[in-house]
Amino acid sequence: MRFSTAFRSADILLPKCEDMSKWSVVACDQYTSQPEYWEKVNEYVGGAPSSLRLVLPEVYLGREDTPSRIKEINANIREYLSNGLFEEYKDSMIYVERTQSDGKVRRGLVGAIDLERYDYRPGSSSQVRATEATVEERIPPRLEIRKDAELELPHIMILIDDPGFTVIEPLAKRQLKKLYDFRLMAGGGSIAGYLVDGEGIAEVDRALGRLAEKSPLLFAMGDGNHSLATAKEHYERLKREHPGEDMSDHPARYALCEIVDLHSEALEFEAIHRLVKVDDPYKFVLEMSMALGLTGVPCPQKVRIYRNYSVRELCIGSPSSGLAVGSVQNFLDQYLKENGGSIDYIHGADVLRRLSEEDAAIGIEFLPIKKEELFPAVESGGSLPRKTFSMGSAQDKRYYLEARKIVK
Repeated sequence: MRFSTAFRSADILLPKCEDMSKWSVVACDQYTSQPEYWEKVNEYVGGAPSSLRLVLPEVYLGREDTPSRIKEINANIREYLSNGLFEEYKDSMIYVERTQSDGKVRRGLVGAIDLERYDYRPGSSSQVRATEATVEERIPPRLEIRKDAELELPHIMILIDDPGFTVIEPLAKRQLKKLYDFRLMAGGGSIAGYLVDGEGIAEVDRALGRLAEKSPLLFAMGDGNHSLATAKEHYERLKREHPGEDMSDHPARYALCEIVDLHSEALEFEAIHRLVKVDDPYKFVLEMSMALGLTGVPCPQKVRIYRNYSVRELCIGSPSSGLAVGSVQNFLDQYLKENGGSIDYIHGADVLRRLSEEDAAIGIEFLPIKKEELFPAVESGGSLPRKTFSMGSAQDKRYYLEARKIVK
């Protein structure tokens, strides 16, 4: 069928595993300051088939053994494919019910997004847009993984603004074939998936088409912003490398993802905090206080600063952005450029507090934005500052499960 929006069906691969809990692991950009988490996952998985063997957790990104890890990933992909591990569901979507760690059910729909209709650059008017600034320096290492890979496994979650619940929720009333139902590892709750084909897909497309008539912005990035940007750059590179060749039907034109309704009660926005490590923490705090005009006087932009075992709640009296996270990020970019140091993006205030107890660490905690502000903010002002928000806690992030071939 001819699809009316950037979201469409795909040839989706699912593993034929005895223990799906060992197959499915959380998104690679989680627990980046907690290598012990990934060590426990590796121990739990053991020798069983697992998506852990097909992705590179970002905690290991940039290490000396990164190139060898990437080669091993591609070798594992070839082995899994040659051994017939996957069953393919052609021209399909998968309706997902994810029971989170808090017991709430988040409904989603897995399909493919057309990268021709996606532009992550600021000021984009495309149907699929980034919600936060894309750091182009983060694309090359991900591109190294994707450029020779035969499969993609997505942790990409894209939001739709559907207050009437017209796209995804009606699928729950259909008689659909159940494809999987199991508990996720490491406190991730549980997940069930159902096959959507034929008239179900047509119904989804019609509903999305009606939403598209109301606004040119139909799909806004939720999670996996840099992963989708990497898929886009990979596709654009292929087009450059094959001038004159028709690439319109190439598998790399599309990226597998899950769409979720912004208005789902299970979807909660969490702030992404900063953990900064510098040689001179005293100098850092002093210069940040001066640059941002930190004060105890109440104002719209609030932050909490953690240093060793102390915490101070302060306001930004001299903001450089409409959001506290933007004002702080602007300062951090300049300070680290001039003085060196490192920054990590932390999910969860409790984790931030614990990590900021280290001698050279400073934790900066933000309040979350309101989710109903997201689409208007992107439409009016372009993307938000990078790493502004996250959807839910780390264990409730999307787990790798479905796959798709991206080579002919």
